[in-house]
Amino acid sequence: MAVVDVINSSGKKVSQVDLNDEIFNVPVKKSVLHEVVTMQLANRRAGTASTKHRSDIRGSGRKLFRQKGTGRARRGNIKSPLLRGGGVAFGPKPKSWGFKVPKKVKKLALKMALSSKLKDDDILILDQFELEKIKTKAFTEIAGKLNMENALIVIDQQNENLEVSSRNLPEFKVMRFEGLNVYDILKHRTLVLLEASVKAIEGRLL
Repeated sequence: MAVVDVINSSGKKVSQVDLNDEIFNVPVKKSVLHEVVTMQLANRRAGTASTKHRSDIRGSGRKLFRQKGTGRARRGNIKSPLLRGGGVAFGPKPKSWGFKVPKKVKKLALKMALSSKLKDDDILILDQFELEKIKTKAFTEIAGKLNMENALIVIDQQNENLEVSSRNLPEFKVMRFEGLNVYDILKHRTLVLLEASVKAIEGRLL
């Protein structure tokens, strides 16, 4: 097992924690990570783009002018896609872009993402991250002491002061361990885990 230092909000070492090799020491395959991240982003797409086809347009079905003798194109009616106000040819309709990946693959990808952070030495273990009140300035002061510039902070239970204090800072994201996912781990430079959340993550993935 890998042994990692646990630090406090001031950046001082207070203890150590063992990280399970079955989660934090898994061979990383980029193809698996790519598949799961692609699935996550595809499932987030709204798929609400829509246009009106000629059958959706309100208007007369009367033939605009006679078929022959005018030298013009053979118009059927005013709903033609070639006319202003007509329908759209081959335009988008609401659809779902989502697709599914097997649960075993998603779990494996999550382990790989965690392993990659440990391999790159981009994991930070905190004993706790407590704020006396909701204050963004207090959050940034602690983040500065810990040299966190772009971080995903994983907590084990609801912490309103921490969650709300970091809300206005786009480079930080606070997430409970139940919502931990591959995309957010890879998107942020540093993965910050509370000591209690490490056990929660291991309980979820083992």
